[in-house]
Amino acid sequence: MFDFGVSGYRPEWLTGLSVIVAAQRQRLARLEGRRLTRVLVVWDVDEDAWFADGLVLLDFDGEQIEIVHERFDDVSITWNTVDPAQPLDWAGQGFQLRWRDDAFQEVAALEGEVLCSIELLEYVGEDMAKGTVAPSFVFPNGRITIYNALDENGIEFDPPDCRYARHVVSAADKPEDWCGTW
Repeated sequence: MFDFGVSGYRPEWLTGLSVIVAAQRQRLARLEGRRLTRVLVVWDVDEDAWFADGLVLLDFDGEQIEIVHERFDDVSITWNTVDPAQPLDWAGQGFQLRWRDDAFQEVAALEGEVLCSIELLEYVGEDMAKGTVAPSFVFPNGRITIYNALDENGIEFDPPDCRYARHVVSAADKPEDWCGTW
């Protein structure tokens, strides 16, 4: 099993909304109300660019969620298994990779904000991406969505368009607009 450059990492592949909800709903819902403390992505030092094939780590007050997409519709969501202090080695391919927490300026604006909700965005467009699921983290002043960019990760900071059906993962009943409109 490929470790995505992280020694000992074991992805837990999930495909389809119902499978993801069954496997991750409770744990995702427990993130609600926690502060976003850090987002890490894998950075290609030689290219000076985000290495979109690598894991994306989001830390919420010490609870770390690790997300990576593969193929056309697989997503792995794991928890607290990656130590970003350890070096990255992409199967001996010679890539100079490192973790980076300042890759996206949009993240800096969200760090320290309380997570309002998590949405699982299901792509309903009529093309090969139909059925892919993207975890989206909603804050009072924005959001972070980690989506399947067809065999790699994509990151979006805007609300989803009409090609996505929103499925809110919630720990408790609350007014729908308790956190704003993102």
